[in-house]
Amino acid sequence: MSGTRQIQPVFTLLNKARDRVGKIRHKIMVLSGKGGVGKSFISSMLALALAEKGYKVSILDADIHGSSIPTILGLHGMRHFADEEGILPVEGPLGVQVVAINLMLDSPDAPVVWRGPLKSRAITELLAKVKWPEGDFLVIDLPPGTGDEAITVVQTIRDLSGAVIVTAPNILSEVIVSKAINFVVKNNVKLLGIVENMSYFKCPGSDVEYNLLGRSTGEELAKKYQTKLLARIPLDPLIGRALEEGVPYLLAYPEGEAAKAIRSLAEEILRIVQP
Repeated sequence: MSGTRQIQPVFTLLNKARDRVGKIRHKIMVLSGKGGVGKSFISSMLALALAEKGYKVSILDADIHGSSIPTILGLHGMRHFADEEGILPVEGPLGVQVVAINLMLDSPDAPVVWRGPLKSRAITELLAKVKWPEGDFLVIDLPPGTGDEAITVVQTIRDLSGAVIVTAPNILSEVIVSKAINFVVKNNVKLLGIVENMSYFKCPGSDVEYNLLGRSTGEELAKKYQTKLLARIPLDPLIGRALEEGVPYLLAYPEGEAAKAIRSLAEEILRIVQP
């Protein structure tokens, strides 16, 4: 019918997506088996830490229902626009190119009420229709679990550089995060290593570590799956303050305890993906 928008076949979108993200050298997915471990914080701060080192970085917020990367990066009131070549990423701090569903909504608190097939299609379309710039890194922040979004990413991007698994200290996290690790292994994606977030707390002026959330399990997980514990990120009250101020934590408090650990994480990633 005249005026009706044609829906592109999935295989056309897949080929286009692979072509567009093919201009980015390293594609890294960040995932976890459960929510509440600060995965989006790790994804966004890793992107900034890499950009600090002069790399050209993009980040895809693939958490359709809980898109939070724009808020963590302080992109308040920003929106996606498009030109004849596709959807334009929003430029964030340090030149990081950000793509997120929340940057397409009239209000950031509007719910996205979609079933699985729609979410998979949306991620494929973003990968295919965004005007991704040539660059060094694409960080893909995935929602908790190993469902539609994660499956779509591993099936669409065949040349993933690897996956970073985020966990937190306690036995429950250890059991559930193991599911994400097994998902990565079974899909033949390189396991770059594990990040234990909220690992410990240090009182100001003290070097004593307190395990407020329970016993650290990151090292045991790494040994069990023959991978590396990339970093232990401490609890830092300044992270919450940065969110309230609307400024990315890494830039607002560059000397913070967690900021130092995040930069160390970026260095570990660089050593692995470009030896």
